[in-house]
Amino acid sequence: MKRFAIGLMGVLGLMGSAWAQSPFKLDVHGFANPHYYADSRSVVGGREDMMLFFPKPILRDSLGHDINDGWQANMLAITARLGLRVTGPDMLGAKTTAYIEGDFTGATNDNINTLRLRHAYIDMDWGGRHRLLMGQYWYAMVVHEIMPMTNPLNMGSPFHCYARQPQVRYEYHLGGLEAVAVAQWQLDNKSQGLLDGDAAASTFFARHSLVPELTAQLRYRSERLFVGAAVNAKTIQPIVPDPNGALYSSLTYSVFGSYKLGGVTVKAQTLLNNSLYEGCSLGGYLMLADSTFRDWHFNTVWVDVERNRGHWRPGLFLGYAKNMDYGNNVFVHCFGRAHDMEYLWRVQPRLTYTTLTGLSFVGEVEYTKAGYKEPVANCRLSLSVVYAF
Repeated sequence: MKRFAIGLMGVLGLMGSAWAQSPFKLDVHGFANPHYYADSRSVVGGREDMMLFFPKPILRDSLGHDINDGWQANMLAITARLGLRVTGPDMLGAKTTAYIEGDFTGATNDNINTLRLRHAYIDMDWGGRHRLLMGQYWYAMVVHEIMPMTNPLNMGSPFHCYARQPQVRYEYHLGGLEAVAVAQWQLDNKSQGLLDGDAAASTFFARHSLVPELTAQLRYRSERLFVGAAVNAKTIQPIVPDPNGALYSSLTYSVFGSYKLGGVTVKAQTLLNNSLYEGCSLGGYLMLADSTFRDWHFNTVWVDVERNRGHWRPGLFLGYAKNMDYGNNVFVHCFGRAHDMEYLWRVQPRLTYTTLTGLSFVGEVEYTKAGYKEPVANCRLSLSVVYAF
């Protein structure tokens, strides 16, 4: 055993020496995040409902009782995360990095608690003017600079998009101006349609269109201010197989921004959301009796405010969404999220205490009201601990 220990120490020493001489530098980081949450009624969500979208509608049993009403609670630690950043030598005149990150939420509800790939990309930066990113990264309508700082897994969705997709992303920087162009494909977050005659979520609908989802952004950034606008174009083939190859295309628009003053940060975004089901948002499209398609959309706005100074960080998230096609029931199939809902709003105060050395405690109250024919509301209470390293 003593010889084995000495040999192992020698091997580790040689590996450390090799890495010290290597042109590649490694940075390992992550966090553990046990999370407890309780809901006043059943909700529509993902990953054991840890990712909450909105409360379920009233569903009465034979005695007239609403079976979706009533408190329930759970605790999970699936958001525990590990990330590896590799910084390499300059290549083709660009500074190069590669990043791989995973957590344990699983790619679907069926494989929760298993390792899931979050990010995996190559980043090339030519002197801060041109940047090319290739791999899996934030969905292009997720503007990570203005992402709400809420702690639960939904991170402001469905008012704010929350997803990652394989993509090619190009950025051009000129002073404070930034132009971004993205072509992306699907994997974990899939479009809906008819697959072999049955309603399903699948990558086939996007793959058979032969057209990647395209996004363009124009942004301005200064020391305190960050603002921008985006347009997103998605094309799918909603019926697979389809000898006619009929396609459905939709456009989504967004305006976003943030402002910092002292220890206070204000973030906001509005979405004219025509079909961002794949981005964990609202809206979708309708299939009519003549096998044509039309979109139905939500107008969405949200604001997030946080004060970051010292150990205590209070914050507040407000979100509102309006279904602009509520009451339209002339269709054969409806694909998307929340077609039967006229509106959705959320008030979500939070309070974070941090030790400033990686350990934080977070408490939140999340009140969400859904405007079904009979409106309902859910109150979520959540407590979590984050140990970041």
